[in-house]
Amino acid sequence: MKTYFRILNFVKPYWRHLALSVISTILFAVLNGLSVYLTIPLLDTLFQESVRKEAIEQTSTIEKAGSILPDWIVKIGDNVSSTFNEFVFSGNKIKALTKICFLVLIAFFLKNIFSYLQAYFMTFVEYGAMKDLRDLAYQHLHQLPMSFFKQERVGNLISRFTNDVTIVQASITAAFLNLIREPLTIIVFLFIAVSISWQLTLMALIVLPFSMLIIWWIGVKLRKQSGRIQSKMADITSILQETISGVKIVKAFGMERYENRKFFRETKNYFKMILKIVRVRNFSSPLTEFLSVIIGVFIIYYGGVLVLQENTLKASEFLGFLFAIFQLMPPIKELSNVNNRIQESSAAGDRIFEILDTTPNICDRENSVSLDKFQNSIVFRNVNFFYEDSTEPILNDISFSVNKGEILALVGPSGGGKSTLVDLIPRFYDPTSGEILIDNINTKDINIQGLRKLMGIVTQETFLFNESVKNNIAYGLEDYPLEKIIEAAKAANAHNFIIEMTDGYDTIIGERGVKLSGGQRQRLSIARAILKNPDIMIFDEATSSLDNESEILVQEAIERMMVNRTTFVIAHRLSTIRNASRILVLDRGRIVQLGKHEDLIKDIKGLYYKFYEMQFRD
Repeated sequence: MKTYFRILNFVKPYWRHLALSVISTILFAVLNGLSVYLTIPLLDTLFQESVRKEAIEQTSTIEKAGSILPDWIVKIGDNVSSTFNEFVFSGNKIKALTKICFLVLIAFFLKNIFSYLQAYFMTFVEYGAMKDLRDLAYQHLHQLPMSFFKQERVGNLISRFTNDVTIVQASITAAFLNLIREPLTIIVFLFIAVSISWQLTLMALIVLPFSMLIIWWIGVKLRKQSGRIQSKMADITSILQETISGVKIVKAFGMERYENRKFFRETKNYFKMILKIVRVRNFSSPLTEFLSVIIGVFIIYYGGVLVLQENTLKASEFLGFLFAIFQLMPPIKELSNVNNRIQESSAAGDRIFEILDTTPNICDRENSVSLDKFQNSIVFRNVNFFYEDSTEPILNDISFSVNKGEILALVGPSGGGKSTLVDLIPRFYDPTSGEILIDNINTKDINIQGLRKLMGIVTQETFLFNESVKNNIAYGLEDYPLEKIIEAAKAANAHNFIIEMTDGYDTIIGERGVKLSGGQRQRLSIARAILKNPDIMIFDEATSSLDNESEILVQEAIERMMVNRTTFVIAHRLSTIRNASRILVLDRGRIVQLGKHEDLIKDIKGLYYKFYEMQFRD
C-alpha cells in the first residue's frame, strides 16, 4: 500500500474538486437509498385498504430495530417517519399516490444530478493528478544522465508513460469514488434494512466475511501478475519502436517474416498473461454475488414466513427490505474489484516511481558557478573513464589543453574513445577520475545548463523533429526572427534546398527528418548550431555517412563555422585535419600522439602516419 499512498499524494492539489466530488457522492448515496425507501409507502398506498391506518403503523417500523440501534437514532427515525407520513398520507389515496410519485421523481432527478457532478469532479481530479505524474516523470527523465538511457529500452520508457500511467489513473477513481460511494451506499441501504428487520439483516451479513477473504486472496495474486503484464507490454512497445525506426533495414534484409514472428511471440505471451489475470480478477465478483444470492434465497423464505404465517412483517416492508438488500449487491461487487484495481495500479506505480527514484549522478552542485562566456582554455587533467557496466577503461590518463580559438582534431581507430572524450566536455558523462577545467573551473562546479549553452554539437546521427524547417533550426527559440534563421541556413549551405521545398521554411520535415536526405539533415543540424552561436563547437564524425556532393557542402559549412571558435572535431577528411591547430591521436583510450599535421606525418612509425596512408592520402 506504500506505493498506492504515494500515488494518492498527487491528488492533494485538487482537494477542492475532490471535496465537491465526495459531497456529491454522499448526496447521491442518500438519494439512492431514499428512492428505494419510497417504494414502501407506494406499495402501502396501492395495496392497503386504509391509508391512514397503515400510515400510523408505519411510524413504528424503526422501533423494531430498537434493540440494536441507539435511542437517539430511534427518536430521529420516529420523528422523520412521523413527519413524512403526515405529509404523504394526509388526504385520500389519489393524493397520497400523487405525492409519492412526485417525491420519487424528485429523488431520482436529484440522484442523477449528483451522480453526474461526482463523476465530473472525480474525472477532473483523476486526469489532473495523472497529468502531474506524467509531467513530473518527464521532467525528471530529462535530468537523468546518458548512462541511464544506455541501459533502458526506449519502448520500455514509453510504456511507463502511457500504459502504466493509464492503469494508475483508474485506481484514483477506485480510491475516492468507489471507496466512498459504495460504502456509503451500503450504509444507507443497510440502515434501511435494519430499520425494517434487524434479524433478516443479520442473516444477510453472513456472506460478508467470506467475501472479504476472497477479495484479499485475489488482490495478492493480481499484484504479482500485474507487474509482469506491464513488463510484457513494455517489450511489445519496444519491438514496435525498434521496427518502425529501423523499417528500412527490415525491408532491405527481407526480415518482415522474422519481425512478424518475434512480434507475434510477444503478443501471444501477453495474451496468455492477460487471460490468466482476467481469470483471477473476474473470479471475485461472480463468487461474491453467488454467495449473496444463496443468503438472499434464505432471506426470501424466512421473510415470507414472517409475512404469511407470523404476521410480524408487512408485505410492503418485506418488499422494501428485499429492494434494499438487493441494492447492496452492486456496491459489494464493486468493492470486491476495488482492491484488485489498487493492487494492479501499485504494480504499475512501482514502474513509474522507479524512474522518479533514479537519482541523477550528473547534477548541479550546491553553489555551482554560472559561466556565461568561454574566455581562455579547456584542460583535461589525468582523466580516466569507465562505463558503469564495464571494467574496461575507455579513457586512460588523458591530459591536454586547448586554448580559445584553437581547433583540435581527434583521430584514431574505431572504439578508441574519441566520442567518449568529447562527450565529457558538456558533461554527458563525468570522468571516473581526474578533472576537466574550463577557464580553470572544474566542469563539475559549473551550472550544467550554462555549460551546455556554451557549446554547439553536430553528430553523425542527426536528430530532427517532426516540425517545420524553421522550428528545427531555431530549436527551443520561440518567435525567433526569420531573417536570423535564413542567415544561419545560408551559412550552413542549406538555404537553397529549403526554398525549393513545397512550403519553404514552413515545410514539415517528418519524424527524424525522414523527408530529407542525409546531407540535408546534416546541414539543418549545422544551421541549428550556427544559430545558437556557441563559443565551443563539437563535430563528431559529422560527414562520415554522406555522399561526396553532400560531404563537400557540409564540409564547407563546418569550416566556415570553425572560424574564430574553439572546436573539437572528429573527422576523416584531410582538409579538416590539416587546418586543425593540433591533432590528437587516440588508441585504446590513450593519447599516443599530439601535434600538428606537419610534425606527425614525419613520424613514419607513428599511428597517425599509418592512418594518413590508409585514409587521408588523395
